[in-house]
Amino acid sequence: MASQVYYFDFRVSTKDTNFKKFGRLLEAVDLKGIVQRKKKRPLVAVKLHFGEKGNTSFIRPIYVRQVVDKLWDYGARPFLTDANTVYVGTRAEAVSHLSTAIENGFAYAVVKAPLIIADGLRGTAEVEVAINQEICKSVFIGEAILEAEALVSLAHFKLHELSGFGGAIKNVGMGCASRRGKLAQHSNIAPKVNQKKCTGCGECIAHCAQEAISLEAEKAVIDPAKCVGCAECILTCPYGNIEIQWNESIPVFLKKMVEYTYGVLKDKRDRVVFVNFITQVSPACDCYGHNDMPIIGDVGIVASRDIVALDQASADLVNQSPGHPGSCLKDLAAGSDKFRDVYPQIDWEIQLDYAEQLGLGSRSYELVKI
Repeated sequence: MASQVYYFDFRVSTKDTNFKKFGRLLEAVDLKGIVQRKKKRPLVAVKLHFGEKGNTSFIRPIYVRQVVDKLWDYGARPFLTDANTVYVGTRAEAVSHLSTAIENGFAYAVVKAPLIIADGLRGTAEVEVAINQEICKSVFIGEAILEAEALVSLAHFKLHELSGFGGAIKNVGMGCASRRGKLAQHSNIAPKVNQKKCTGCGECIAHCAQEAISLEAEKAVIDPAKCVGCAECILTCPYGNIEIQWNESIPVFLKKMVEYTYGVLKDKRDRVVFVNFITQVSPACDCYGHNDMPIIGDVGIVASRDIVALDQASADLVNQSPGHPGSCLKDLAAGSDKFRDVYPQIDWEIQLDYAEQLGLGSRSYELVKI
């Protein structure tokens, strides 16, 4: 059965602005319906990507404010959230992460919601969720997201160098995972020490709760038998000499990401809304401290209660658009596969097929224009 995906483009008039259309979009997708009132005002996690420092393609905070205002009006207690990154950057731990979010415009004065990093100060505030799927028997999710009564996913839809595209599935599956969960999706073995650059300072040893790191010939060595994949050493190395081993194959990576999505949504199926912003469609992730020229013009904003239908519709809308001259695209024709044009080695449809297989939604959809 086809799921409904609501959509509006950016054609406006003085009487019908983008903000008015966005308000109608949120009403059409029944944002109010996820706020199931109890004796207290329910906590609602608004999951988005705050953008790495230097990146400018993330969602504009003024749109986020509209979502927050409606949630307050509906009787919820919304908070903006994301989980720490597994790589070392400006969002690797909560202090830098929150500072980056505020500098990128997500201060309370703008968005009227507190900012909470879902997996805590160093990415260890997590909940292990049993899912018993093909690859993962359990997944590690940021504690604040699991404890919230409802979830709103606001995703900037763009191309991605590992998943082909990053939409709602990636925003939920990868974005809600704790540091341990992110590492588990990217690698099936322990982090590695750059032996040539290691100074033997011992900082990683002091922070390893599993005692999995030792010094050999004045160089740090990780024992994979003891390592639990928490990624604490990656963050604590003062010289950035401990790295992820990016060894997972693309199909397995995509399936892991979908299984993490399953874990996040496991107990929230009727209390989630997904919104994709098909704007500034950059050729790579917002995790970079820069963003290349968009590959197409701004398409619009789409929303659905079905995460699979939403990402499928978003991918179709991107592919139906003509490419931007001067962008990294080789084939600018409307209807060409933009994702395979930039990343020919990635079968991006795996994530949609597997998500449908796990019962997360349907690739069949009806596009309802607002």
